[in-house]
Amino acid sequence: MRNIQIKNIKKPVSELIMGTDYFTPDIMDKVTEVLNDYIEIGGNTIDTAFIYAGGKSEEAIGIWMEENKRRDDVLILTKGGHPNQNGPQVNRQAINQELETSLERLRTDYIDLYALHRDDPSVPVGEILEILNEHVEAGRIGAFGGSNWSKERLQEANDYAVKHGLVGFTYSSPNLSLAKAIEPYWADCISVDDETLAWHEETGLPIFSWSSQARGFFTGRFTPEDRSNEDLVRVFYNDENWERYRRAEQLAKEKGVETIQISLAYVLNQSFPTAAIIGPQNKKEMLSCKEATNISLTQDEVKWLDLRTK
Repeated sequence: MRNIQIKNIKKPVSELIMGTDYFTPDIMDKVTEVLNDYIEIGGNTIDTAFIYAGGKSEEAIGIWMEENKRRDDVLILTKGGHPNQNGPQVNRQAINQELETSLERLRTDYIDLYALHRDDPSVPVGEILEILNEHVEAGRIGAFGGSNWSKERLQEANDYAVKHGLVGFTYSSPNLSLAKAIEPYWADCISVDDETLAWHEETGLPIFSWSSQARGFFTGRFTPEDRSNEDLVRVFYNDENWERYRRAEQLAKEKGVETIQISLAYVLNQSFPTAAIIGPQNKKEMLSCKEATNISLTQDEVKWLDLRTK
């Protein structure tokens, strides 16, 4: 499996990142099985968040790392700053409290990769960078990024970091998938459009994509006539995405692979560094993801899949 080198992190990030939003200590057998299968295929980065399963996801990962002595084998990517009933939480008090809690749950004293789950455009980026840099200097986090941050705010933040000699955002974590979101899957989520894609191609800032396989759109379980999945219909059902599906299906047949593997390969074969957050729940699904990492797509094929060429 290929890796991505992130500034301030010694160990490279594997191009498949394990998503854990359903992990809880109540299903530790399942957690252990999935994480062991993930390590077996060459993965090394585990994605979680302060809010996942009400904090239980971080707790389960902490138990797994401690009981299996895996802390030095993996990179932890966790997120804070998600809005709650009190509104946006991108401020010093909230970030500090959530990070401290995440460290306790994960049973560790440092987070390799930290991300702000949302932005709060009312807060100056310089103020946010100062807070995050304090945690970098203290060794509590290695590198940080923005989850669902716009390219404009990321650029503003990194311009500020250069001007003031600070560490900037070293990755972004929006939704990047072959199927393009018609509207946000969740409130204030960011999906990569053509302008954002061009910005990443220009800057080379890595993307860690969530919902890389478009919530199952490319599994073959759905058709334009099947409108039973309301969220999928709302977010992905349009003529352009069904044409992308048909092209992925055609290319999959030519290459002797599955359509859903082509959709994952699309994310992993961009012209700038990318990693995909995946959510397999059994060994078969895990191996399917691993096989997708072996699919090479030319930039012409990537653009054709994306309807940028005929």
